[in-house]
Formats: sequence, C-alpha cells, structure tokens
Amino acid sequence: VEGLNLCTSGSATSCEECLLIHPKCAWCSKEEFGSTKSITSRCDFLQNLIANGCAGAIENPSSSISVVKNVPLSSKGSGQTHLDVTQITPQKVALNLRPGDRTSFRVQVRQVEDYPVDLYYLMDLSLSMNDDLDNIRNLGTKLAEEMRKLTSNFRLGFGSFVDKNISPFSYTAPRYQNNPCIGYKLFPSCVPSFGFRHLLSLTDKVDRFNEEVQKQKVSRNRDAPEGGFDAILQAAVCKEKIGWRKEASHLLVFTTDDVPHIALDGKLGGLVQPHDGQCHLNEANEYGASSQLDYPSLALLGEKLAENNIHLIFAVTKSHYVLYKNFTALIPGTTVEILHKDSKNIIELIVKAYNSIRSKVELTVWDSPEDIGLTFTATCQDGLSYPGLRKCGDLKIGDTVSFEVAVEARSCPTEDTSHAFTIKPAGFRDTLEVAVTYNCLCGCTGRAAPASGKCSGNGTYACGLCECDAGYLGARCECEEGASGDMHHAMCREAEGKPLCSGRGECSCNQCLCYESEFGNIYGPFCECDDFSCARYKGILCSGHGECHCGECKCHAGYIGDNCNCSTETDGCVSSDGQMCSGRGTCVCGKCQCTEPGAFGETCEKCPTCPGVCSTKRDCIECKLFNSGRLADNQTCQKHCKDEIITTVDVLDTDDPNAILCVYPVNNCVMKFTYLELASGKSNLTILKEPACSSAPSAVTIVLAVIGSVVLIGIILLGLWKLLVTIHDRREFDRFQSERSRARYEMASNPLYRKPISTHNIEFTFNKLNKSYNGTVD
Repeated sequence: VEGLNLCTSGSATSCEECLLIHPKCAWCSKEEFGSTKSITSRCDFLQNLIANGCAGAIENPSSSISVVKNVPLSSKGSGQTHLDVTQITPQKVALNLRPGDRTSFRVQVRQVEDYPVDLYYLMDLSLSMNDDLDNIRNLGTKLAEEMRKLTSNFRLGFGSFVDKNISPFSYTAPRYQNNPCIGYKLFPSCVPSFGFRHLLSLTDKVDRFNEEVQKQKVSRNRDAPEGGFDAILQAAVCKEKIGWRKEASHLLVFTTDDVPHIALDGKLGGLVQPHDGQCHLNEANEYGASSQLDYPSLALLGEKLAENNIHLIFAVTKSHYVLYKNFTALIPGTTVEILHKDSKNIIELIVKAYNSIRSKVELTVWDSPEDIGLTFTATCQDGLSYPGLRKCGDLKIGDTVSFEVAVEARSCPTEDTSHAFTIKPAGFRDTLEVAVTYNCLCGCTGRAAPASGKCSGNGTYACGLCECDAGYLGARCECEEGASGDMHHAMCREAEGKPLCSGRGECSCNQCLCYESEFGNIYGPFCECDDFSCARYKGILCSGHGECHCGECKCHAGYIGDNCNCSTETDGCVSSDGQMCSGRGTCVCGKCQCTEPGAFGETCEKCPTCPGVCSTKRDCIECKLFNSGRLADNQTCQKHCKDEIITTVDVLDTDDPNAILCVYPVNNCVMKFTYLELASGKSNLTILKEPACSSAPSAVTIVLAVIGSVVLIGIILLGLWKLLVTIHDRREFDRFQSERSRARYEMASNPLYRKPISTHNIEFTFNKLNKSYNGTVD
C-alpha cells in the first residue's frame, strides 16, 4: 500500500486497538511475527500481512447485515383485515458493525391504494366561529361522500375546544359562570368556556357526526389566542377514547380563526407545571387537567403526533396562515391550508390536504444511538438518486420509492452491548426495526492463556503478544520493573544519536516507560508518539472530528484534511430544489463554493443576475401569497422560500438600480414584481396587489381610430406635397433672380432695338487767325 500506512503508524498495542484505527487494518496473531523491537508491525493492511507470511492467523472482522423480516409490499389496503397491509420493506434488519466499516441496505416504501382513513375534526368553538358552526352542520355527509372516492374505509370523529377556564384566559367572575356572553350586545347568550371536549369517537356512522355538530353552541373567552394546542395533544394521546385504529391513516383537522397559546403562556394564570404529555380526559370526556397544566410546547406536540402516526392539518384563516405555516417547519408531518371565514371550503380543503399528504414519503429516524452515523440516498419516481435526501414528493398512490441507508459505527461502546433504532415514514404505522451489535473484539482474545509459559509465566498470552502481570516487563515478561543497565539502553533509542525514549520516558529492562502528561497520553516503543500534538482547528484537536495518533489526525468517517475540518457530507450543499449547490457551484468540505458569477448564499440559491431567477421567485410568490403553483405544498414552500420577504404594494417602484423587475402573465393580465437581495441574506420581493390589466377597446373606438388615422395620414401627405411644391418654386425664383442680376443691360432697354440716327465723332485740329481749335463736327 503506497503512501502513509495508517495501520502501522497508529502504534496499536493490541488487536482491538488495531481494529479501531481504520476499517482496512488487520492484526496478525501469529506468535513469531514482526520485529523484536516493535509490536506495531502486527497491525497492517491485509495484503501486507499476507505478504509478510501471516496467512491463516489474521484477525480482520467486517461489518455485516442480515435481513430478519422481509414481507413484500402490499398493493391495496381494502381487505377484510388491514393488519397485514405492508407499506415498507424490509421490516427488521440486524447489523453487526465494525467501527468505521460502513454497510448499507435498501428500504422501499409504497403508499397502498384504498388505505383506511380515520379523520378527527377538532373545531374552535369560540364566539368568532359561530358562522362556521352553521356551515358545517351537514359536513359529515358531504365529507364522507368525497373521502369515499379516495378510500372505501372511512371513519369520522368530532371534538371542540375554546380555552382554559381560568383568568386571564376566560371570564371567571360569578356573573359569567353560566353565560360568559352577558353584556355582549352582538351575541348575548353562549355556553361556559371549556378547554377541550371529546364529543364523538371515530365512527363510520356519519349521521352521528351531523347530530353532534348540530347540538354544539359557541362560547366566549377573554383573550384572542385559543387553547387549541391542549386539544391537539389530548386528541393525539387519548387513543382509546378517540378510537384511532392501528391499521389506518390518521388525520387530525384543526380549524380555528386565531392564534394558539403555547408553552409558558400558562404562567399568566399561575400554571407553572409543564405538560406531561399524558391523556387527561375525565369521565365526561373533557380535559380534566386544563387548570393544572401549562400549554404544551411545539416539541411535545411534534413528538406525540409522530408517536401516534397522526397527520395534523391546520385549517386556518388567511390572516394567520403565515404563523401556522411556520409551525409546520417545527412540527414534522403537518400541513396548513387557508380556511374561508365561514368554513365553506372545508371539504375541498381536507381533500386537498389529504392528497398532499399521500403524495410524499419522508423517512424519520427514532432512537438513533449517538455513535451511529446514518446517511440516506433517495431514489424517487424519476429514477435519479439524491444523496443526503430522505424525502420524495409528487407521488401517486401506488408508486414505490426506495432509499439507500448507509450505517457506520463511529466507535465501540464501553461495554459489550447492543443498540436498536427505528426507521419509519412520517405518518405511517409501518416501521423498520434495526438491531445493532458491535464487532469490536478479536477472535484470538477469546483464546487468551493466563500465566502462559510463552510469557515466562508472568503474563497472559493473547493474539501473539504477552500482556504482563503487574511488576513485570518485556516482550516475554522476562524482566522485573526497576531493572536497568547500560546494555539495555540501546534498545530504547529509535536511532543512533536519538534521545533515550525520545526524551519522554525512562528505559527499564530494554523497554521505554513513557512519562505521564497533563496534555494526554504518550506512547510508542520509544515514546515517540502522543495523542495531543496534532493539528487543531479553532483550538479543537482534530476539529473534534478525529483522533490524534502519533502526531497525525485520523479523521472520523465523513471528514478529511490535516485537521479533519473538511466534511465529505454533501447534505448541507443540497439546495431546496434537490440540486447540488443549486447547480451554480461545487461542494467543498460540506459547503458550497459558488462558481456562477453573481451567485451567493449557503447553497448558491441566490443569484439576481442568473437566468430563470424570476421564475424561481414567482413560485415563492404564488405559494406564499396565493397557496398555488408548483410549490403549493406547505412544507415544500416553507423549505424553498424560507428567506423570501414578500410585500404587496399598489404602485411598484422600479427606480432602484439594484432591484430586478420581473413580469409574468396572469389570466390575460400582467403581474409585476421587483426582486432585491438584502445584506441579511433575505430576498425582498415587492409585488403589485393586483395584476395590471388592459381593457379591450370597443368596435366604435376601433372604427373611429382607423378613420382618424386615414384622415391624419392624408393631411400629412398633403402637407408634405405642399411643402415640396413650395420649396421647388422658391428655388426657381431664386435662380431667376440670380440670372437677372448677372444681365449687362438695363431693365428698361431692349438689346435688339437700334436707333434710326447714327452719331459719329470726328476729331480734328485747325488754325484760324493764328488760333488753334479742337472740336467735333456732326
């Protein structure tokens, strides 16, 4: 094996220590093997031990798996008995794990057709729900008709709640004892307040549901929040009185128009005792501990709902939708739907929620030991593998999905023990039980020989080595403690010129006795190794994800690097849409390094300049504001859009240069919104309250527009013609003027006319009377 030999560098002094170094390390138990100076050579890679002549005496256990129970998946659930319906396979697995040696098995899950359904309707009967009560008086018949389209085995139950009948949550003055609505003009008469009242156990006789609903009257409490969480917990844990069947799918529909009280609110009324998670229904089927116990916490609710395989459906008014949607992220297996103020859409809401629940499968793990590492890889209907995911969505009834479960033991328990944990799909009664035992002991250890002659009678011989009794030293326990001499000192030096026992121990009977250190353990044949001189990360040795062996970090499974600070897990890099780093980066040490320009965020999910960002933000707007679109499933929307802050406005401001304007069509109109990344990592989406729509023009408007356009075009053409003619005339006139200015005659004369009289000038000179004359004769 090339490179660093993890096995030999680990300085293992026993077979068990060797097995803990690395899953590929093996131990040679042959008596005559290895160096007389060191015992570490017995721990090596398997191929090296065989090459060194140890074939047939090698201890190299490995992890193993055996399927104990494997009943095939069922296809339908409508038989006479439903106890034999199987929706997960296998049902029981036994694992024998060697630390660090990962093994895996495959789990298949199928939601069978026509599976029985138990639905318990839990209603808020505070005064504001009076109109809702009127609208559900015949709910049982109509709901049963719709649900029987989905299952032939349907049962319905009914319960109600208001709030704790103590101050300050309810009216407790004597005058309000029998009628808390006294003095309330809008509704002067109502029944006394109560915490939770179980009215009808689950039954297939839906007429009884209608009868019970018609008997109910609303009550009045003092503060706005209701005591609904008390009611949810009692409906979940009082299995016998409610009538939950083991072989049915359990739906708990919770209807309210206000926020709930949660844990610690009870202190306002002097209730300091936390809820114990037990059933407290009295003989009258009312919650008897309402005035003794505080409200339950979200964690307790989630635990009890999961224990009893109950799917909780929050049916709440639109004003409280966001709050209850946040609850779904904290309580696994819950969904939330918008309830109209008069509850008219309750049947549609329940059917939609049920279909949503049946369209997904998510594995949960119960009682997983701390030293066991689990990794899931989902294979959904598209046939693709999704490492790190344990959930599949968009399923149809009867679809089969599978999950690869890899299991690894990180260490050995201090005592020989076994553990067990359970894998179950959320909301299913079916489970997979996994029993775990640890393969931490070598077979040769069981053949140990005390006071063996091979150990000079002073020790126990096991796995090729002597374990000396107290007071004896040496490879064969041949020396007594304290014996020393210069002749033995050479055996305590790693090399000539090196310090005795590396300067960290004393030489006794040709062996180094290493000093104790307050920092950790010093060990090795020459005290050359320790378990505290390794690289640290943020002051933590080997980052807390590895063991220090002889100056080097031996990383736990799932971590690499000199200081084991680099995780090989990719769960944290998987974005909400199932892609690795949203397809815009690479996963390095368990964190995304974004390579797409402009991308950022934990999973590179934010990228204002990337193509398709408007489409992604549109999905969040549709699911958060309108509960529609591709992400309409409550938990999916919460997961994908947890960082989106959505604001609705009447007029959209598009002047911000950092904001991106997005537009998409909605029913022949246009919806506009802007998208801006905030410094906090959140996304600010500003959207118009209503789509921008343009009304279609009338026929008369179109005709007048056409006529007007023709006339206007004609006028423009005439104007152009007139302009061209004017320009042409002006040019001709200017040319005429230019030619006239260049003419050589006056404007009043005719160059062709000749006068009839000719004039000739004759120059002459003569003398008369001694006088000279010059002149002209005509």
